[in-house]
Order: sequence, then C-alpha cells, then structure tokens
Amino acid sequence: MREAVRSGRLAGGTRLPATRVLAADLGVARGTVAEAYAQLAQEGWLTSRVGSGTRVTATEAAVMVPPPKLRLPSAHGRRLRYQLLAGYPDVSAFPRARWLAAARKALAAAPSQALGYGDPRGRGELRVALAAYLARVRGVRASPDQIVVCTGSTQGLALVSQVLRERGVTSIGVEEYSHPVLIRAVTSAGLTALTLSVDDDGAAVGSAGDADAMLLTPAHQFPLGPVLSPQRRAEAVRWAARTGALIIEDDYDGEFRHDRRPVGALQALAPEHVIYAGTASKALAPGLRLGWLVLPEPIVEAVAEAKSAADLHTGSLEQLTLAEFIRSGAYDRHIRRSRLDYRRRRDELVEAFARYIPAVHVTGIAAGFHAVATLPPDQDEQEAVGRAAARDVAVEGLGSYAIGHHSRGPALVIGYASPPGHAYTTALTRLCEAIASPPAPP
Repeated sequence: MREAVRSGRLAGGTRLPATRVLAADLGVARGTVAEAYAQLAQEGWLTSRVGSGTRVTATEAAVMVPPPKLRLPSAHGRRLRYQLLAGYPDVSAFPRARWLAAARKALAAAPSQALGYGDPRGRGELRVALAAYLARVRGVRASPDQIVVCTGSTQGLALVSQVLRERGVTSIGVEEYSHPVLIRAVTSAGLTALTLSVDDDGAAVGSAGDADAMLLTPAHQFPLGPVLSPQRRAEAVRWAARTGALIIEDDYDGEFRHDRRPVGALQALAPEHVIYAGTASKALAPGLRLGWLVLPEPIVEAVAEAKSAADLHTGSLEQLTLAEFIRSGAYDRHIRRSRLDYRRRRDELVEAFARYIPAVHVTGIAAGFHAVATLPPDQDEQEAVGRAAARDVAVEGLGSYAIGHHSRGPALVIGYASPPGHAYTTALTRLCEAIASPPAPP
C-alpha cells in the first residue's frame, strides 16, 4: 500500500476500505489490516478521522487534473418474460437511493460552468475519481489526463477504431467468439477483423498473423470465459512492443471475480501499448451510458478530438454523480453486494444443471454473470433456444457470438444476472425444462 501511494496509483484523498471489508477481501485477519493502517498513518501516508474513515494523505505530489478548458430475443416480436441474456446486470438492484443522494450532493457542489459545454475528455472530477479507483481495484496505471469518458464502451471502441484507421491500421485481431456489437464498431470504422482462436488459456495471441492491432477480453473472455494466461499476457505484450501495435483491453466485468482474487488489468504490464476500456453498464446499469478509455499518451488528443466530433462530450450530470458515487465508497459497496448476489445465482445455476440435466457441462463461471452450457451432441442449438422461447425464456446460442464459422458444439450462453431476484428461480426452472425436453424428431 505504501508503494501504491508513493507511485501515485493511490492518489491523495483516496478513501480506503474499512478494515473489516479489506480483511474479508484479502482473506487476512482484521487486526493485520488495522496494524498496517496504523503504521502507515504514523508514517504520514494515511490520515484517519472518526466518522470519515481512512484516506490517503493529500500532498503536493498527489495527481491532479487541470481545470477543463472549455438485441433482445423474442418470439414473433413479443418480448419474452424471463431474460437470461449475457451482458445484462440486474437493473432492479440499481442503488436508486444512494445514486440520488450522490446526484444531489454533486449537483449542489458543481460550478455553473459544469452545465455548459465541457472538455471532450470528460469532467475532471470523474477522471480523477476513475484514475484512483482503477489503480486501486484493477491495477491500471494512468493519470486523469489519459482518460476519455465515453457514452458507453461501444462508443469508446468506435472512437479508438476510427483513430487507428486514420493512423494507417487496416486490420485488428479479434477473438473467434466475441460480442457482435463490438465487432460492428470495429468493422464500421473500416478495419478488417482477423479471428484469434480461443482455448483454456484465453485468446491465442500468436495467431494474430498480420493484424495491426488486437481486441482482447483478458480478465474473462467473452463469452467463453477463460482468463488470458500469464504466458499469453507476456506474449501479447512482447508482440505489441516488437511491432509498435496497440492492444485494446475490454475489461467489461473485471470486478466480478468469484472463486479467486481478481486478475489485474493487462494494461499495467504495458501502458504505452494497451488501451484500457471500462464501463458502468455491467456494474450499475446500461441506461447510464457511461464508459471510459485509458489511453497511451500519444493518442489521447486524437481520441478526444474524435469524441468532440461525435457528440462534443458525455453528459455532465451523470459524470458528476458517478464521481461522487465513487468517492463516497457507494460504488465499492454496490460492487460487493452485486458480486455476492451473482455468485449465489451462479451456484444455483450450476446446482440446477447438475441435479436435473447432468449431461450439460457448465463452464466460464469463475467470473462475471454469464455461463456457457454445452448441450449434449444430439441437441440442436437453435432448437433449444426455440424451446426456451416457447417457455417465455430468452437465451442465446453460442453460435450467435461466433465471428465466422461456429466451430464448437451446441451450447447456450446464459446470463444469470438480469432477471429480478424473485423471478430468477422460475426462469432457471423453465430453462432446465426446455433443455431437458427431447429434441424434435428429424
């Protein structure tokens, strides 16, 4: 922790977790954390006040930002009642009261110019808060000046793809199974997508061929689920350093690790070669339309100019509210609650399949809030999707995410976060019934 403060990864004023919370997260005794806090406070690194928690001592060396210069499946068009779609959080659990409190506080403290046209990179308050949060939670190395706030991660990827194309990049390596929306963002900018095979160690970065850049999901490959292995991470970084290329890291659900400590961001290994993309859509709600890019310094200005040309800047009120939400610790608390809920749902999903249809193999469950259920080879993927729809359950086949040929066996990608808590068990039961139903005769 001392080194994190010294290096600037923990900026002055950053609020630290309570000793009980940090002890639980790290799996150590609470007294150990308390002793560490006390020692660092005596050394002057931390400041503790009754009622306001423990914070990093603000110093002149603290990182500061200059003031701103300026598809749902349906049956016959009908929305299905039970949505088990990957990438959708439980929006019914959105912390409305805490968000409203943060909005009131942020708006009351905001200067009048915050309601005007602003810096296309985003509000300084949010970029400072994000830099501190990402350093603490994901190990990202960045100053607020390297962050561009976007209207969701899809826009961020579109802006980066546009800038890369303008700089002569013509092709980008993408994982053979990826989200179609992201691939459209890449190809719409004029880039050719070259597929990277995926195995238990994540994307085979050595299969990039002549690609000029790469788009990866290292912490939790979407949708298959493996983590990019240490060897593959090192290989990707060496490739970028050797070729001068850039890697786009889509860290869409890196905070939701269930069975072991979170895997840090790839960006920390080579911040000059990795563009880090994050979003509030999975942690809070897609309706907020807030995402962020942490960019290597040479392309920050170009991406900011592309953002300005696209829509001037992201909404200021949402940015100010999220900044206060992070600073107050409410964001961390919401992540912890959501992680516990999603882990419980995941366990219920695995237990249900093991009990009722053991022939189905469930993978990709160490993180996030979706799983891949490999069906028996005699089942047809799309028929299983149709049987689920007949039971009012929306789910997608793995083939929906194939970039090119669907080379794997029949499987379903199941998002277990989106149904409200009271409807989850029913949705799961209906899905199991659909999969267990005998396939239609030839």
